[in-house]
Amino acid sequence: MGSSYKLDKDAFARRLKRLYDMWKEPDEKCEGGFKNMDSFAVLVGNTEDVVYCKSSALQIWLFGYELADCVMLFAENEVHFLASKKKIEFLSQIAAVKNEEGMPTFKFHPRDKSDEDKANFKTLINIMKGSKQGKTVGMFVKDKDMFNDSFIKGFKNSMKSEDFAILDVSTTLSYIMGPKDESELNTTRKACQVSCDLYNKYLKDQIMDIIDSEKKVRHSKLSESTEAAMSDKKYISGYDVNYLDMCYPPIIQSGGNYALKFSAESDKNTLHFGAIICSLGAKYRHYCSNITRTLLVNPSDEMKDLYEIVIDLQEEVLKHLVHGAKLSEVYEAGVKFIKEKKPQMLDKFTKNFGFAMGLEFRDSALIIGPKSTGYAKKNMIFNVNMGIQDISNPKGADKTDKTHAIFVGDTVVVNESGPATVYTNIKKKIKHIGIFIKEDDEDEEEESDKEDKTAEVQKELLGRGKRTTVLDNKLRLESSSEEKRKQHQKELAAALNENARQRLAEQGSGQQVEKVRKSTVSYKNASQMPQENEVKELKIYVDRKYETVLLPIFGLSVPFHISTIKNISQSVEGDYTYLRINFFHPGATVGRNEGGVYSQPDATFVKEMSYRSTNVKEQGEISAPSSNLSTAFRLIKEVQKKFKNREAEEREKEDLVKQDTLVISTNKGNPKLKDLYIRPNIVSKRITGVLEAHTNGFRYTSVRGDKVDILYNNIKHALFQPCDNEMIILLHFHLKHAIMFGKKKHIDVQFYTEVGEITTDLGKHQHMHDRDDLAGEQAERELRHKLKSAFKSFCDKVDALTKQEVDFDTPYRDLGFPGAPFRSTVLLQPTSGCLVNLTEWPPFVITLEDVELVHFERVQFHLKNFDMVFVFKDYRRRVVMVNAIPMNMLDHVKEWLNSCDIRYTEGIQSLNWTKIMKTIVDDSENFFESGGWSFLDPESGTEGEDESAEDEEDEVYKPSGEESVEESDSDSDYSEYSEDSDSGEEELGSSEESGKDWSDLEAEAAAADKEDDEDGFSTKKSHKPSGNSNSKHGSSKNHSSSSSKHKSPDKKKHSSSSRDHSPKKSHRDKHSPKKSSHDKSRDKKSGSSSLKRSNSSSHNSKDSKRSRK
Repeated sequence: MGSSYKLDKDAFARRLKRLYDMWKEPDEKCEGGFKNMDSFAVLVGNTEDVVYCKSSALQIWLFGYELADCVMLFAENEVHFLASKKKIEFLSQIAAVKNEEGMPTFKFHPRDKSDEDKANFKTLINIMKGSKQGKTVGMFVKDKDMFNDSFIKGFKNSMKSEDFAILDVSTTLSYIMGPKDESELNTTRKACQVSCDLYNKYLKDQIMDIIDSEKKVRHSKLSESTEAAMSDKKYISGYDVNYLDMCYPPIIQSGGNYALKFSAESDKNTLHFGAIICSLGAKYRHYCSNITRTLLVNPSDEMKDLYEIVIDLQEEVLKHLVHGAKLSEVYEAGVKFIKEKKPQMLDKFTKNFGFAMGLEFRDSALIIGPKSTGYAKKNMIFNVNMGIQDISNPKGADKTDKTHAIFVGDTVVVNESGPATVYTNIKKKIKHIGIFIKEDDEDEEEESDKEDKTAEVQKELLGRGKRTTVLDNKLRLESSSEEKRKQHQKELAAALNENARQRLAEQGSGQQVEKVRKSTVSYKNASQMPQENEVKELKIYVDRKYETVLLPIFGLSVPFHISTIKNISQSVEGDYTYLRINFFHPGATVGRNEGGVYSQPDATFVKEMSYRSTNVKEQGEISAPSSNLSTAFRLIKEVQKKFKNREAEEREKEDLVKQDTLVISTNKGNPKLKDLYIRPNIVSKRITGVLEAHTNGFRYTSVRGDKVDILYNNIKHALFQPCDNEMIILLHFHLKHAIMFGKKKHIDVQFYTEVGEITTDLGKHQHMHDRDDLAGEQAERELRHKLKSAFKSFCDKVDALTKQEVDFDTPYRDLGFPGAPFRSTVLLQPTSGCLVNLTEWPPFVITLEDVELVHFERVQFHLKNFDMVFVFKDYRRRVVMVNAIPMNMLDHVKEWLNSCDIRYTEGIQSLNWTKIMKTIVDDSENFFESGGWSFLDPESGTEGEDESAEDEEDEVYKPSGEESVEESDSDSDYSEYSEDSDSGEEELGSSEESGKDWSDLEAEAAAADKEDDEDGFSTKKSHKPSGNSNSKHGSSKNHSSSSSKHKSPDKKKHSSSSRDHSPKKSHRDKHSPKKSSHDKSRDKKSGSSSLKRSNSSSHNSKDSKRSRK
């Protein structure tokens, strides 16, 4: 070890001074007899077989490196080093440390192998005798027998020949080295981040993959692969691998064999899909970390409850682990919590709740246990872990599933006040660690077997008539999922109206109070009126102070406040200038933001006033008389603009909820993101700034000093959208109450930064193998990865800081679908609680908890798109519509809504939602008594209606000819339009079947027309069939027949359903054209085709009823 290794002299001096200060003025609580020590010897031999020891830890703490075969002797005023020449050369760097008050001097003794260092040993023994009283020597007793090489043994033998009292100073050094400085805390954070990355990015994914594919993997194999993953940049990046190591081999336990301690080893049993305990700890620059998690596969309710108790127990322990707390009392607080929650399980909990850690993985002097005498100090690092073992599972299928365990652990730092801060804050709630496997295969197989048996029975009963069995088998899976969805929607529909009625009853009437326009008084008394010459001369005068215009009326100056003036105009006609002033008054149209309610609406109001003045300047006049009108026009405009701006600001502030004051955290390690843009912009030009998390909220500070504060308790949704397939990466906050900045209030605030180039230079020469382009793409990929890691780290730190009060949600891009909530089509992406689009501005955020139901409009399969309407539980809130969703996404959207337990309906028409919601709000009781939201459901018709529709279908076609004629004359249920069009189609079909030539058909058609003209000509002038309204001759069947030939079925259906009225059975128009005998005979011959068309017509009639309903 030579001069190439650098020693941090400042850290060395600072830490050595702390050691000597404790020696000279010890802390009574934790000195452990340190003041009775005369000297202090640290012996470190060959360290190859030693993993953790206090002696090596002290060397690393002071120098940053471990020095093998070295003796350090701390005397009263001197520190002596006995080591090889290379180590002495390295240690000589400390000679430059300033000899401040309280600091010892340094002496170096190179080893002399010629006499096996006997002379050096004798020198050190004499120094020990000369330090203070020379009787008591402090040592690490546990380390004394750890090094057995000849060099250390020789020094021990030299000490034995003297009568020294040995004092164990391990506990005292634990208190000296325990509180970490800022550099140590940063190193520990990095070690914790490595542990989290290794667990999150590798181990957890590996276990999920094993469970998903049902592989058989041994615990030991999984442990080895996890340790090997530490050197893979895919999982661990941004750290020097030379300083990375594992604190212990990763421990994977499952299948009933559990040991809730860190000395356990991963056995060779295969991974069991029950309770899986994973423990791992990374070490960075010798500083240790640890994380322990339990993954539960299909946990029972009892396991879920026990797991929640363990998580709550950890929170309780962290709450009591503060500066100055006695560790045994912290343990007792945890035991008290267990006795309150689950006293019968107390014996099965771990016997301690953690220990201090740092350069050593486990500091035995500082254990959170019942017999511990230690105290917690600020900035100490603890591994807080607790668990339950031997949890019986009576429902276990085999021996490995009969016993479960739960173990949870995290690395934390002690604070001055308040709960300890978690450094390994990976989410550990049941929804994050629970793995729920849906065992649908068995159910589907059972259903498949039942349906196969049913199909066989039908085949035997029906013989050759049942030929669709194969097709049914193919579509069974689709139909079963569709049926499940429909059944779930029926359940939601049943609960929807009842819940809505109950909610409205609890809310009460809740009528909005109308705002009355405040009567503005310009002057409280005459003395306040201006006394300028313009007023005395009866000129138009604008008083800016009181925002009033004084107008001369019948020889008096009458004041009008600026709020009473609607608008003002000036015009020049010939030699005169006209000034016209229009006032607000009852009955006049007003703008959206202008008050239309008056305190005294029955009073007499001035509507408008006009003034005229000449443009001709007389001799001796400075300016023409009309200049006063021009000046008044300009001043009124200025005062009006100022008044409107002030009123607009007041309107913005009307609904604002007063927010708490942001508590600024002085901690340097606050989560922070730099170079972020904010949307909406604070000023017209976008500027960058810094987003920092504080005690109770975020603060964004722009480069020019603007500040925007967002409190944690005002955040409704915190969303993090990565830069995958996007050109920006962003954090979005959807707030409960709007905040004010940039003179406007905002409910959505977003912070983002761009990834790569938003625009492309089309004039640039591009080649697919251009080195610059390839380098640019690589740089962009690296930037994306760097930004994603930074944002993710920020979110995790905020999650830890706020105790998951702010939980960042990420949109699921795979579940997204296109739609147009505003002007342009965007990708709408669901999250766990919202439907959002955050990339485009303005953003689109719908909270699913607030949605009552969703209605699909224009659902017709010959259309390419449909619309989606969100109706909210607050019926006074305006519905939100998303347009132009592709029709092929309909089932996808339905499936998503169904999974969110949201009721949906569909229809072919667009509805007037403003009118519908007003009707519901005005008379909600009557709305729900008449069926409530069932009017949107096309399948909500009563059984009676369905039966009558079936009867109508049956009546259309009957085998006997006379009955058919009589029924068609008297009881037809179809409109004249559908009747005429159907008859036209029947003519074509029957003509082709009868085999008549064209001359015969023309003669028959002419005879039929003549008969119709004679029967109904006089009435058709006044009553024309609605279906033939576009025809010149409404009575001609040839016209209706020809028009119906070229209509597609969809068009015919649409026109039928969109009509406002259709004649009913009992109200058929007596003047409608009757069928000729020739038509009746053709009805007999074309039975099968008539049946098909009548069924189609009946179907159209049903749709018509639904749309009218």
